[in-house]
Amino acid sequence: MRADEAGSGPTNLWPSRRIVAAMTGVLDRLVILDLTRFLSGPYCTLLLAGLGAEVIKIDDPKQGDPTANAPPFAGPNGINFQRQSDTDLGLAYLKRARGKQSTTLDLKHEAGHAIFMRLVESADVVVDNFRPGVAARLGIDYPALAARNPRIISCSITGYGTTGPDRDLKSYDLMAQAASGLMSITGEPTGAPMKIATAFSDMNSGAYAALAILAAVEERAHSGRGQAAEVSMVDCLFAMMMDEPLDCYERLGLEMRQGNRIMRFSPFNAYRSRDGWLVLGAATDAEWRGLTTAIEREDLASHPEFGQVDWRLRHNAAVDELVQAWTMDRTTADIIAILGAHDVPCAPVRSPQEALAWGQLKDRGMIAPLRQPDGSDTSAVAAGLPFQFSRSSVGHREPAPLPGSGTRAVLQRFLDASDEQLARWERDGVI
Repeated sequence: MRADEAGSGPTNLWPSRRIVAAMTGVLDRLVILDLTRFLSGPYCTLLLAGLGAEVIKIDDPKQGDPTANAPPFAGPNGINFQRQSDTDLGLAYLKRARGKQSTTLDLKHEAGHAIFMRLVESADVVVDNFRPGVAARLGIDYPALAARNPRIISCSITGYGTTGPDRDLKSYDLMAQAASGLMSITGEPTGAPMKIATAFSDMNSGAYAALAILAAVEERAHSGRGQAAEVSMVDCLFAMMMDEPLDCYERLGLEMRQGNRIMRFSPFNAYRSRDGWLVLGAATDAEWRGLTTAIEREDLASHPEFGQVDWRLRHNAAVDELVQAWTMDRTTADIIAILGAHDVPCAPVRSPQEALAWGQLKDRGMIAPLRQPDGSDTSAVAAGLPFQFSRSSVGHREPAPLPGSGTRAVLQRFLDASDEQLARWERDGVI
């Protein structure tokens, strides 16, 4: 009988980090041509690279990757807003290009277009985040790609989509958060509309695009044919936002902006402690009873008013005042310990630095050192991959490459290009 069968606990499905390093990724056979810039597309391909896909970044030889030349920079002299040496690279590039190969290719040049289409013959996926119509003008839209490789999967990420009256509008994360309605429900009821602090629409649409690509890969395994997929930043935000019955708020007498509250639970908010902030919530009757015991107000557990969730929702301010009066006299650590003992959901409000020091994230492999292309440490960190598998590895084994450093190797491997051809393309500005 095995030890776990004898009652010593379940078998640990998750291998150690040393074992994972020797395992293969779930997407090891997938070749992706990455034409994306900034964040939405690079985040999509960052996820796929972390799952084992071979991602080949393709940038214009004249302009390169804009994030490589955008502050703040990392280099031998540390982190600075201005370049301190010729080898300094943008932190955003070092984070988003991990695990990828970097090539340069002028798609507007006749020879560059021809080279790209030859690469398409050996690829599985092409990802872009051009504005609608750009791929068609370059002659690399899905019909053109499929004519060269019927198995190719094309994925486009745009601000508003490739159809509809507003498809041609230019969009960054701020515009997507505003246009989708997300900003109007973020913040305090009496405050101004607020965006989520991170570039959420870029990363959200990038994650949705990765999901769309994997769905198309799965379908191709049965049909043998590729297809085009498209993802809109606004669509993705709206889809997530509308899980909440926002269309019914007015009928329910609710403010659109609820702050940290949620309309179905009370209490559910952030509260000040003696030395910081924490959040807590009671989503069930059992959690409400646990909270009343924790704050030594058992009389409120089945109170004719406080004991009813519908009353608490209509009188959130009174409930918050009750909880806040209790939390103000205690440290965050003491509150967390007391609430935890009564199974009340809670968490400290951590700063980014405190989150980086949190043992849970460290144990999960979510904090990765950010390295220069030569493998040296930048003194900055990046996020690990939020996936774990029992048999497959995840993560970016290689740091971001030097911009353009993989051009020759990729063209020699996929096109069998000779040194003479490569030299001619370099001289002509094709690569």
